[in-house]
Amino acid sequence: SGPGGADRWFVWQAVRVKRQQPVLITDADRSPDDQLRSRQIRYITMMSIRAVCLVVAAVLVSSNAPLLWLWVPMCVVGMVLLPWLAVIIANDRPPKEQYRLSKRLRRAATSLRGPRALPSQPNQPAEDQPRPRTIDAEP
Repeated sequence: SGPGGADRWFVWQAVRVKRQQPVLITDADRSPDDQLRSRQIRYITMMSIRAVCLVVAAVLVSSNAPLLWLWVPMCVVGMVLLPWLAVIIANDRPPKEQYRLSKRLRRAATSLRGPRALPSQPNQPAEDQPRPRTIDAEP
């Protein structure tokens, strides 16, 4: 294909993937399977970072890198804290909607803006009100 053909293909694939995702029309919580999957991904990510800390510490010690006294303790702290945090986060469920900070902020912002409804018109006497127009298909 010509110039930019690969770019168009990538954009088309991104649009196609985006269309396959369902539209969220409810305030229902995510399914337990989805929650478990996201917790597993977080756990694996954090444990991978721990493994990277271990490898980096080993490389720094073997190469006798400058500022070794600073880098190795940082890696050790990462190797000690990350497993603990990973287990805590993996066993935790998402917060209930009423306790989420985003919901509180949204509620505060809407209270500052006022109601979203149109203001009602004052009661007009019957003679001042326009008569409803009836639309009929037959003449």
